[in-house]
Amino acid sequence: MKSLTKSHLAKCVTVAAGLGLVLAGTGSAQADPSGPPVYRPLAGVGSDTTQGVMNALAGDITVGGQKVLGSYNALGSATIATKESADCQALARPNGSGAGRSALLNELNKGKGCLDFARSSSLNLAAATPGLTYVPFAVDGVTYAVSAGSSLPLDLTTADLHAIYSCDPGYVGTAPNYGIHPLLPQAGSGTRSFWLSVVGITEADVVANKYPCVSDTKGGKKIEEHDGRVLDTASLVPFSIAQYIAQSSNTIADIRGTAQLGNINGVPSVLLNTGAPATRDVYNVIPTSKVATTPWSDVFVGGTSQICQRSSLIKQYGFGVNTNCGDTSRTTG
Repeated sequence: MKSLTKSHLAKCVTVAAGLGLVLAGTGSAQADPSGPPVYRPLAGVGSDTTQGVMNALAGDITVGGQKVLGSYNALGSATIATKESADCQALARPNGSGAGRSALLNELNKGKGCLDFARSSSLNLAAATPGLTYVPFAVDGVTYAVSAGSSLPLDLTTADLHAIYSCDPGYVGTAPNYGIHPLLPQAGSGTRSFWLSVVGITEADVVANKYPCVSDTKGGKKIEEHDGRVLDTASLVPFSIAQYIAQSSNTIADIRGTAQLGNINGVPSVLLNTGAPATRDVYNVIPTSKVATTPWSDVFVGGTSQICQRSSLIKQYGFGVNTNCGDTSRTTG
């Protein structure tokens, strides 16, 4: 490892103190919709990052006295039933932002009404038919995590991270005995897509194995987002700060293992640090044709929408308030 990175060892810091800022949790949300009505007017799938807060919002938001949001987790049973229609009784469960967007588009094109929105922790404005609108509702920070017993620094620069994820031998060593093992979540993950932009490498190059020290599997299994149990003392992985905060307070299931968050460019990884080097909007993706149609308009659209009025609940899940909550300007071509 280069001397620059070694010098950071003396500056290792913990972010545990920042966790004291966490607001009281509300308890783990249901994995899939439960309670009446069984089938909700707005059924959504996709991002693991935002599923906890969206599940909580689904339990809290009503229109005309009825719950209208049905949010289905990224992991669980192989299939989900989203509407009473037979066509919607055995949909494959999408895992991740990309898979959620694809599933939404597929179902919209089938015209059966099985899916109505998708959760997304990344922005993808590539052409889509029908058109989609990415509606922001919160802000998340992303940093890297290492295990508690790791000698890897808890303070790295973006240049350090680029060198590590591009397999610079001065940092990670040489094959086959790499000294550092950079990890990524599974393909299709919004956090993966965002993190690649942070560290300055591309999905195409990862797929082409240009960076052989980087892996998105552990023990032959795909790495899921925000699961610190995949870490060993020689590895690091991107981690949502909101997820870390929510897991630490048991607001959602705690799968951090011994993971500790690192700082990027010396900026502490603390709750609601919306000025951190790696922040992102998180979105609900809806059909552009439904922006002015209830219940989409009531729930998602504009600063006075049902979701945007629940900033306290959003904060309880570790996210920052988004000043552009409900904005509908981000549409696919």
